[in-house]
Amino acid sequence: MPPRTTAPRGILLEGDLQTPATSPSHLASQRRAQSKGAHSKRAQPKHARPKRARRLRRALACAVTITGVLLTTAGTGHADPYAAPPAVPSMAPSTLDARFDIERQAIEQALETAHSVGDRERAKALGALLQPGRRFLYFDPRGRGRAIEVVGDLTRARRVAVVVPGADSTLSDFDSKSGKPWSAPGGGARAVYEHARKINPEPGLAVVAWLGYAAPRTFSSDVLTDERAGQGAAELRTFLAGLNRVNRTAKVGLLCHSYGSVVCGRAAMAGAGPAREGWRQVTDIALFGSPGTTAWSAGRLSRTARIWAGRGATDWMEDVPHVRIFGLGLGPDPVSARFGARVFDAGGGGHSDYLAPDSRSLSNLTYIAMGDPAHVTKPA
Repeated sequence: MPPRTTAPRGILLEGDLQTPATSPSHLASQRRAQSKGAHSKRAQPKHARPKRARRLRRALACAVTITGVLLTTAGTGHADPYAAPPAVPSMAPSTLDARFDIERQAIEQALETAHSVGDRERAKALGALLQPGRRFLYFDPRGRGRAIEVVGDLTRARRVAVVVPGADSTLSDFDSKSGKPWSAPGGGARAVYEHARKINPEPGLAVVAWLGYAAPRTFSSDVLTDERAGQGAAELRTFLAGLNRVNRTAKVGLLCHSYGSVVCGRAAMAGAGPAREGWRQVTDIALFGSPGTTAWSAGRLSRTARIWAGRGATDWMEDVPHVRIFGLGLGPDPVSARFGARVFDAGGGGHSDYLAPDSRSLSNLTYIAMGDPAHVTKPA
């Protein structure tokens, strides 16, 4: 609360006058004092307003800061009831079945934990992951969770598409978000695989739903920088190196949605760094619904891979400022002409509709995944 307003020293206010009213000189003094006092009262708010404005700005700044801290640290004060991932053999053709079995057992254990702690949302999601035929190369139920699922035959595929999801991707919504299966990592990977089989019953394609990093929350400071993306990029390159050991000849296409495109961008710019043997197999990088990649041009991402970009007509990402200043922001808009990507027709959908059934964006992204650029259509 602001301090009580008092008159400046030397100014007499009405209540301060103690002189008898019968004294003419005192009456004159009183009138002069009252006139000065009235002037002071009128003028004072003019000086007080900036102070109140400053206090208001400080209060708002504090509120924003505290809100950001609460949003980004909520729940961190509680011990995680879920177990750490079990040890698994390195990725190789001979170890895949063993990894699938170990990760399935880990999911079963996590499901028991979810039931015991009353985590109904997580229990429902984990139950779906245990459906017959589903195969996971990695599973970590701690925190918001991570998982890597394979759809199709990884060892015999000529092409492997890796779906890299964006912000707010969690284990609890691995298969569906807001009633849209195609907007989630697992549901999106299956949408691409099923569409490929419509194009060709034997597409020679395997699709990986890669939630292999701690995706940030949309309403957090993490989405304004590439810190989470840098961590995810290292994990992605490590995964691609393992994928290369499983299938030496398969070419790879990265389908990078929203903040996932920042992960792909950071991974691409690592160039000849660690795990470069897997990165050499990447022939296509598709950026859709992208806030930027931190790269200033498509040429900075790769000299050999085809760089694609698309944005739906009703995607709110169009309104996001595409800047990068002092580490804040994610750089130029990938669909802009100056970025230099191959822009594909993403239809009229919104931010979560790129892999929706029978959409133009799904068709084009599937052709990119299959390594068939001739059938990818440009915007009208």
